[in-house]
Amino acid sequence: MGRIPSVPAAEAGVFGRLAYKVFRRRFGVVPEPFSVVRHHKKLFWAAMVAELGYQRASRVLPARIRELAVFQTATQVGCSWCVDFGTMLHRLDGLDVERLKHIDEYATNPLYEPVERMAIAYADAMTAQPPTVTDDQLAELEAALGRAGLVELTLQIGLENMRARSYAALGIVDQGFDAACKVRLGVSPD
Repeated sequence: MGRIPSVPAAEAGVFGRLAYKVFRRRFGVVPEPFSVVRHHKKLFWAAMVAELGYQRASRVLPARIRELAVFQTATQVGCSWCVDFGTMLHRLDGLDVERLKHIDEYATNPLYEPVERMAIAYADAMTAQPPTVTDDQLAELEAALGRAGLVELTLQIGLENMRARSYAALGIVDQGFDAACKVRLGVSPD
């Protein structure tokens, strides 16, 4: 449980309970960030609409590139919930979850293609405090991904920074969506 308790279904209101039902059907449980945000009903709906909008609009980049960069961002911020949920989304998208176990070695590991390495390095540069993005890095990414692809990647990394930092601040931790995240966080698998 996080620093702020989740709003239980009985107190979530009619529309909140309906949203919770959709979450349970899709993910098996209600993602804790949404049940915590339910304390502020207008932000709950704003977050729902925004997440759905960004998900549907992000179609320029191949999912593997986008999801690797988002996953790297979550790990750099240290949001165990984001790593857990992201691992599950990676698996549900049909992507290779085993590669996530080696993401710290992305710069030299042959599991990663050059464009994936660039996207992961960009996630690191954007997430650094202060950010360390260079003009050369942007130029290389634009040449590889196109301008729309670069914008999509940038916004997805920025969104993950917002999510991961918000959830970490609220004390929201992994919910057990995917056992693979335990390996990534340095815990020995069972």
